[in-house]
Formats: sequence, C-alpha cells, structure tokens
Amino acid sequence: MPYVNIRIAGTLSREQKKQIAAEITDMLERIALKPKSYTYIAFDELPEENWAIAGQLLDES
Repeated sequence: MPYVNIRIAGTLSREQKKQIAAEITDMLERIALKPKSYTYIAFDELPEENWAIAGQLLDES
C-alpha cells in the first residue's frame, strides 16, 4: 500500500491538492501497478517560518 506524504511551505488550494493527489495516484497505478484504492496521500502544510534554506527562514526572504 503506497503512502505518500507531501510537505510544503505555505498552503495549497483544495483544487491544487485534488490535482496533485489524482496525478500521483494515477502514476502509482501506471508505473507501480498499485490499485488506486491502495494509495494514501497526506498533505502537510507548514508555515514558512518553519522552513529554512541556506540558513534563512523562508518568511524572511
């Protein structure tokens, strides 16, 4: 059973999440031969202050 966890700084719209979930599920069915009903996807949206790149918090850039 595939479990996909997507962590992103900021937020996605409901429509964006639906599209991402559909495309990832389709890809796992096509390439890994996993039935769509087996695929679980979780979205973790984190505030930009909780992410840093090159030593700088994203909300400071």
